[in-house]
Amino acid sequence: MIALVWLQLGTAGRMGSINRYVFRTTFGVFWVVLVSLTAVFWVTQALHDIDLVTSQGQSLLVFIGITGLVIPLLVLVIAPIALLIAVAHVLNKLSTDSEIIVMNAAGMSPWVLFRAFMAVAIVISLMVAAIAAYFAPKGMRMLHQWITQVRANVVSTIVQPGRFTSVERGVTINIRGRRPNGQLVGIFLDDQRDPAERFTILAEAGDLLENDNGTFLVLQNGSIQRHDAKERDPALVLFDRYAFDLSRFAGGAQSTKYSMRERYLWQLFGDPNDKDYLAQRGQFRAELSDRLMAPLYPLAFVIIAFAYLGPPRTNRQSRAASLLGAIGWVALLRLTGFASTVFGGSYPWMLSLQYIGVAAAFAGGLFVIHRGIIIEPPAALMDWVLNLRLVRRFAVSQS
Repeated sequence: MIALVWLQLGTAGRMGSINRYVFRTTFGVFWVVLVSLTAVFWVTQALHDIDLVTSQGQSLLVFIGITGLVIPLLVLVIAPIALLIAVAHVLNKLSTDSEIIVMNAAGMSPWVLFRAFMAVAIVISLMVAAIAAYFAPKGMRMLHQWITQVRANVVSTIVQPGRFTSVERGVTINIRGRRPNGQLVGIFLDDQRDPAERFTILAEAGDLLENDNGTFLVLQNGSIQRHDAKERDPALVLFDRYAFDLSRFAGGAQSTKYSMRERYLWQLFGDPNDKDYLAQRGQFRAELSDRLMAPLYPLAFVIIAFAYLGPPRTNRQSRAASLLGAIGWVALLRLTGFASTVFGGSYPWMLSLQYIGVAAAFAGGLFVIHRGIIIEPPAALMDWVLNLRLVRRFAVSQS
């Protein structure tokens, strides 16, 4: 009796050690993959905003700060994928080292190993829920406010001599110098916002004027070259004084209006007094559904990965087909979610597709794990692939 109790305690201790090992290894791999993928996507996103440094004269610190605010939104999408990669890596490592087979031969239930992966999934799910509810919209709000401040400071950047400054897409200003009294000299302004016509202004001098009507660049002794897209030759007009309105570039006091991505989770449930909600109820419903579903994807991905890769296999049994099957199921599930969110604003019934997809992943995956079913491609398909490889090898050897 004492020996039996000791054996049970020893088995429980080994199970605890295995769970801790799997949890620690999976969590570590997850963070490595998450940081790597997020860095790649962040750099790609940051390249779109490089004009903050090159054209609008902002510092590198401002550039990193502004582009870094999109990281929570990237993590929201990347975290489930990083978790899938981590689980697949750990399961493949355990299988390659024949540890899964040893556990199965020792009578260990697959649920013991599965619980360790689900513990990681629950932690990641809670993190994703917090990001979806608060941190991602908070980052987008800060990004919105920071960009507004950058645009508000554009008047101070255009007075820097010798620099071609793009104050807006299609509007470029260059100033040759600035006199001690603050007057600007040698002003060049090119306005291509309207595809139908282009304005090019040259002026000897100019002053910045701010009043109740806005901010203006008052130009003196210059010319306006207007080129109509339908005309061959431009029209030239000389002027003594000309005021160019900078109010739209200078920003100023503006009412803060947040988009759906910039609203916290509890603000998506709707407000009868919110004009945006009344005008876009379908879009708000789709965004709310996407936020609520976000924490479920890490759990679903782990269930799918374990259903395909968790059963014990010998070294002679290929896991490549199972890995492709898991990736295919995950891709189909996530694409269904994206399509449901995109089209759900116009067709509310499509929002149910993502709930059905996640429910099917939970039910089907747990059933496979419970029954210990090994999911493999049909034998005929595997024989065809094997024959195709043999034919290719024979063709290469003959050539």
